[in-house]
Amino acid sequence: MEITTRKEKNSAVVSVSGRIDAITAPDFEKSLEGLIAAGEKSILINLSGLGYISSAGLRSILSSAKKLKALSGEIMFTGLQGPVEEVFQISGFKSIFKIFSSEAEALDAP
Repeated sequence: MEITTRKEKNSAVVSVSGRIDAITAPDFEKSLEGLIAAGEKSILINLSGLGYISSAGLRSILSSAKKLKALSGEIMFTGLQGPVEEVFQISGFKSIFKIFSSEAEALDAP
C-alpha cells in the first residue's frame, strides 16, 4: 500500500494505491488520524489506485470518520472502481459517505 497526501483548497487529499487489508489497515488509519490530529476537517480519499479493500480497511475508515465527525469534519471519496466500488456498495458505505466522480467535483462541492 502506498499513501500520498497533499493539501488542495480546504481539503487534505489522500491518494491510496495497492491494497488495504488486515496488514496495511493500521498504517492507513494512522495516516488518517495524523491528518485529523493536525486539524484537518475535510479529507478526500482518492481510491483510483486501490485494487482491494478488506473489512479491516472498512473498519479503519469508519473509525476515522467517527473521530472526524465528532470535530464537525467529513471524509469524502473519489476514484471508486471495480472490486473496491463493489465492496462500498455491498457494505452500505455508498449511502454513508459522499462519493464523487472526480477530485475536482469533490473539491468544488459546498
